[in-house]
Amino acid sequence: MNKLKIIFVNAVILLSFILAAQSFAKNQSDSTAVIKGIWQGTLKFSGIEMRIVFKISEDEQGKLKCLMDSPDQGAKDIVVDSVLYFDDDLKLVVNIAHGYFQGKYNQDSISLDGNWYQGGRSLPLVLKKIDKMEKANRPQEPKPPFPYKVDDVIYENQTAGIKLGGTLTMPESSNQFPAVLLITGSGQQNRNEEIFGHKPFWVIADYLTRRGIAVLRVDDRGVGESTGNFAASTTKDFAGDVLSGVEYLKSRKEINPKEIGLIGHSEGGIIAPMVAAETNDVAFIVMMAGTGIPGNKLLLKQIELISKANGEPQDKIDKDISLSKKLYDVVISEPDSAKAVAKLKDIFDDYYSKMDEKEKLEEGNPENAFNNLQKTIMNPWFRFFLSYNPVPALEKVKCPVLAIDGSKDLQVPPEEDLSSIKAALEKGGNKNFEVKELPGLNHLFQTAKNGSPSEYGKIEETISPIALQTMGDWILKIIKK
Repeated sequence: MNKLKIIFVNAVILLSFILAAQSFAKNQSDSTAVIKGIWQGTLKFSGIEMRIVFKISEDEQGKLKCLMDSPDQGAKDIVVDSVLYFDDDLKLVVNIAHGYFQGKYNQDSISLDGNWYQGGRSLPLVLKKIDKMEKANRPQEPKPPFPYKVDDVIYENQTAGIKLGGTLTMPESSNQFPAVLLITGSGQQNRNEEIFGHKPFWVIADYLTRRGIAVLRVDDRGVGESTGNFAASTTKDFAGDVLSGVEYLKSRKEINPKEIGLIGHSEGGIIAPMVAAETNDVAFIVMMAGTGIPGNKLLLKQIELISKANGEPQDKIDKDISLSKKLYDVVISEPDSAKAVAKLKDIFDDYYSKMDEKEKLEEGNPENAFNNLQKTIMNPWFRFFLSYNPVPALEKVKCPVLAIDGSKDLQVPPEEDLSSIKAALEKGGNKNFEVKELPGLNHLFQTAKNGSPSEYGKIEETISPIALQTMGDWILKIIKK
């Protein structure tokens, strides 16, 4: 073959490569057009339904990019680190969540059919294209203009070396006000205790401030304007943050230092007695589904009640409770972390070996499943919570106490909880307390059907007016005495 012919052949090959590349680029451009937009689906697990939203677009270079929302958790614009789309297959990787979505574009149903993978497990997830995000209807969410002062503040917990950011609302008056500090429940919460599109602490603050009570609500460690390492902190550490909040309120000239109280929800209702038992600066406390039951017993009861409400068979409930009790007993009784992990692994392996194939498929990769289990259960917060008995602190509380539970609360069983709180306060000699079970309310103090956590995001009511009035009337009665 002569040189001219070789050049001609190479030129043809080169031209074919160029045409193929152009065709591929065009096809890719056409295919990415269908994938761009807002895609929404619902994850279902343990009786809870949670919406997931992916917003797919292009950057200036025409490369696909994506942001993720979890509306029911109040999370927005989470960066999706990797967007891979080819031949109708899509993979969206979210590093911060240690998870990813993998699915296929379905032209017939205009959907992305796939699974969400996280923590060794996979959950079915079908994403449908929507025109715009639907905002959940939350009629109680306060709207300006407000008939009171709103002051964003930052103060220090000097002992822990962190800053805490919050919002202080105060009545429009020159008088000194009574005040309450709101204490969030478990998990990282912002100052509004935002969950499932609800902002209960904002609703409480608005209600009480309109009735003449100043309210301080605060971001948890590592959230919003607050610094600190939430993952390495325990309930006792959060009690230190609350003490710092009390000191801050005492420093404000608008606040009556003798009328500072605490309102704690869920874990916050455990923290409030811890703080009140340590200082005389707390004038009263309100426990909203705060517990008088040791952590390990409370969590086992939660498993039973929530599983029953979700319709799970009794044999599965019994197995889950048995496994959890064995795991909790190890965490409580074995102080050596390495030995504890080894014992947990033996329990998990035995449990996994007795699963059928369907259960193993649902559990996912056993190594990943155990790693995630032990990370959760050996977490400092979890270990403290399992071992903590709130009764001794309650016995030391001498200030007035209001303890309220919803009759349909499946996370803190009202009958056992309120009777334990009552017994502890009586044993400690506290003469000024009330315990009330509020009919028809769940753990978030919403008017509920069955109390299951799966209802929380579906209910439009953020917090029952009955719960608000019960707290407001009691506080005003206490400070007028």
